[in-house]
Amino acid sequence: MRKTTIFLAACLTLAACGGSGDDSESKETKKKDGEAVAELPDKNPYPSTYIRYPSEDVVITGATVLTGTGTLIENGAVVLHDGKVAAVGAADEVDIPDGAETIDAAGKFVTPGIIDIHSHLGVYPAPSVSSTSDGNEATSPNTAGVWAEHSIWPQDPGFNRALAGGITSLMILPGSANLFGGRTVTIKNVPGRTVQEMKFPDAPYGLKMACGENPKRVYGKSSPSTRMGNFRGYRDGWIDAAAYKKKWDVYAEKIEDGEDADPPSRDLKLETLAMALDGEILVHMHCYRADEMAQVIDMSEEFGYKVSSFQHAVEAYKAADLLAKNGTCAAMWADWWGFKLEAYDGVRENAALVAAQPEGCAIIHSDSDVGIQRLNQETAKAMADGNAIGLNITPEEAITWITSNPAKAMGILDQTGTLEAGKMGDVVIWSGDPFSVYSQAEKVFIDGALMYDRNDPNINPRSDFELGQIGQGPNGGAGK
Repeated sequence: MRKTTIFLAACLTLAACGGSGDDSESKETKKKDGEAVAELPDKNPYPSTYIRYPSEDVVITGATVLTGTGTLIENGAVVLHDGKVAAVGAADEVDIPDGAETIDAAGKFVTPGIIDIHSHLGVYPAPSVSSTSDGNEATSPNTAGVWAEHSIWPQDPGFNRALAGGITSLMILPGSANLFGGRTVTIKNVPGRTVQEMKFPDAPYGLKMACGENPKRVYGKSSPSTRMGNFRGYRDGWIDAAAYKKKWDVYAEKIEDGEDADPPSRDLKLETLAMALDGEILVHMHCYRADEMAQVIDMSEEFGYKVSSFQHAVEAYKAADLLAKNGTCAAMWADWWGFKLEAYDGVRENAALVAAQPEGCAIIHSDSDVGIQRLNQETAKAMADGNAIGLNITPEEAITWITSNPAKAMGILDQTGTLEAGKMGDVVIWSGDPFSVYSQAEKVFIDGALMYDRNDPNINPRSDFELGQIGQGPNGGAGK
């Protein structure tokens, strides 16, 4: 960070006045009476360069539509125009634009694009070799300064496999070795030469944190080696972040008041945590045990931030009321637990019990390059287990667990996650009921563009690393 610059009234933006030749350091500005601006760290130095693929107007008609808003429409229609959802409703009530391609989807189902809130695609790509294993910066309990996007390999064939399962957006996280693991990034599941070409426009960053056994196992010979050591580490981090934030706030206020001041030194770790305190970065915490979730919620109140979601929340059912009261989502597996002691007390009804709470927010996630291909089936299992104990989970509710609820927790629900007019045209046509083991994603649209067609090899992207593999044939489609 260079020294503070006091700008003259006629010099209102760095773009107009950038005399240092260094545009990367400071682009966020505040001003008062047009006289002075404080240089603040650029909050988006690696911006999304995503450009949606070309699309045509499309009408999908005759299908059963699960909108992601809790509604089911029999014999429905979905209109895609200019990359957006233009209309949704009964087939005989929706206006069809002139010249639109009509897809007869009678007997099929249509849903919003599937969203996985917990993925390590790209940071642990296939083929799995040590040279590309870039998901866990296990060098310090607090590595909040690392960003998952700097590890992602865009050619990971796992993205294509996920697309074939209906995945249109996903959040990629650092691993769970550390108390503060680093920033997450949300991407659209499209082929891209660079991560920036895949980054979901205007999606907020997330902060990956971890409870319990992982940090104390990784750092047990130093600190933390216990759960109380974990909490000391979290609290120390938040205290440092609050102090760091205050320094920058005081600096900005001085500049606004016309005083001369030097900007504080930048600290990437504390910068991320300070943005989490401000609510600009959403907190997602790997946490299995309900008692630890309750303590984390107390800690969030101590320091004034919010936990957007608990991930791998095997015991969420024990604290479902507490999570709902605090507006915190629980991201869960349908039936995977018992692989370590803190994951031992799982029940198959976990997601359904979370959803049964008023304002409960249940999410089914993968944390797996295989599971992400079948999130619809994982959700089907969780729905069936809830219904087995009489909770009456309907398909129109269950679909929210992999569409609107993860979108909400990731801060992108205003753009995607439901089939509503004005939202991104992220849509899946299923061969049948998406909660049947026999159904498959047939067509996947992202921003209105057909990105995957199970029946058309020309719209079936594959990377070089898939060619020649079993079941993949000698050549691929758009990705070959």
